[in-house]
Parts: sequence; structure tokens; C-alpha cells
Amino acid sequence: MYPDTLKYTKDHEWIAVDGDEGTIGITDYAQQQLGDVVYVELPEIGTSVTQGAAFGTIESVKAVSELYSPVSGEVIKVNPDLDAHPERINQDPHGTWMIVVKMSDQAALDGLLDAAAYGALIE
Repeated sequence: MYPDTLKYTKDHEWIAVDGDEGTIGITDYAQQQLGDVVYVELPEIGTSVTQGAAFGTIESVKAVSELYSPVSGEVIKVNPDLDAHPERINQDPHGTWMIVVKMSDQAALDGLLDAAAYGALIE
């Protein structure tokens, strides 16, 4: 259910790594817990993010939750589609990215969960 190509946080974010860039979104489990996503607040390009610190918020019909960065670095892309279509997170959580970060320290990836460990965490 959870793609092996991604790494996961205990806060239910995922990251896809390509060289020194990390593409970040939230997991299927997270979107199920939230319910219908109605708004996403994301940082601007050029913003620095810190591993484990909030980089934005996601609002659903049930709650507003913070989004936590799996890695530290600089935001180099923000998904422009989410302003008009936040529901895409519910429709395809592992295919809908939020931000892309140029990572400052790839060693941070070592502390993240693989798909099997994340699956065990949420059971």
C-alpha cells in the first residue's frame, strides 16, 4: 500500500529523493485521518525548512494540522495546483506533492522510515 520508493516520517509525511532534491507530500493514512482537504498553506520558494519543523499547514473539514519537513534545506518548488485543487491530496496522496526541497544534509534520510516500518507504525 505504501510505495517502497518513498521514505516516511512518524508525522505521516513522505519524501521521494532524486539526487539532492526531496519531493514531499503526506501519506494516505494522513489524508484518511484528516478527511476532505479544503486548503493547504505552503511556504514560498526560497524558504528554508528544518527537519522535524513545521513548513506549512493543511486544513480539512475536521481540523487544521501542521506539515513537518522530513529534511532540512531550501524550498525550490511549490505545487501550484494545490491552491485551486487541494482535494487532489485526498484523491492521490502519494502522487500529489506539496514542495520540493534542495536538501542541505542527506544524512537526515537515514532516520526516516521505509515502507515496511511505516506500515508497522500505523497498524
